[in-house]
Amino acid sequence: MKLISWNVNGLRAVLKKGFQDFFQEIDADIFCLQETKCSEGQANLDFANNYYTYLNYAQKKGYSGTAIFTKIEPLNVYYGIGKEEHDQEGRVITLEFAKFYLVNCYTPNSRRELERLDYRMIWEDEFRNYLLELNKKKPVILCGDLNVAHNEIDLKNPKTNRGNAGFTDQERQKMTELLDSGFTDTFRYLYPEKTDSYTWWSYFASSREKNIGWRIDYFIVSKNIENTIQEAYIYDKILGSDHCPVGIDIKI
Repeated sequence: MKLISWNVNGLRAVLKKGFQDFFQEIDADIFCLQETKCSEGQANLDFANNYYTYLNYAQKKGYSGTAIFTKIEPLNVYYGIGKEEHDQEGRVITLEFAKFYLVNCYTPNSRRELERLDYRMIWEDEFRNYLLELNKKKPVILCGDLNVAHNEIDLKNPKTNRGNAGFTDQERQKMTELLDSGFTDTFRYLYPEKTDSYTWWSYFASSREKNIGWRIDYFIVSKNIENTIQEAYIYDKILGSDHCPVGIDIKI
């Protein structure tokens, strides 16, 4: 199976920037989006006629949002994590399949001045608990923009960015706790030492052209299926968003 995840930073915008070409060329079995920034009926989804389509919209217009396109019909579909205080922003969709759960997530950003860091810490604990409950039933594949560069190898300038949103000690520790609770970062599983591999670049100062980036988009799987990961990809040549797509091939 080929799975793709992409923070498109606005589905309506990226549709004007070649998204459909990549979508059709990559021909993924499951294609997940984050930060769709649209409400029901606002985006033309004709490009995905051969897929079952699921969207989770934020209550606030033009904000957040997730989507999944899958060739395989799921057994069940769940929106959010079952907690009202976290489920207003369209950040999570879960599909249940026969052998695994797929969870598409757009993690809240701690924002400048870390104004949302306290909320982010609560989210991290409750989202991890949600994943652990799923993992008791069958393996989990988590993908999405998790808004954290886990280790120094995962961003270009770790020293000057330490303490900034996405690279605070607190956020990094929450990622460590998630992985230690029985999950595997698929890219680092296959490429533990690979440098200069990023999925997000600031729009400022030609950061993308200079590859001054961060790796904050992930595929994470239950540890007991890590050996089914055949390949992990970062499609850093694909434009249209400040993030690039990521993907895995998995035999499950």
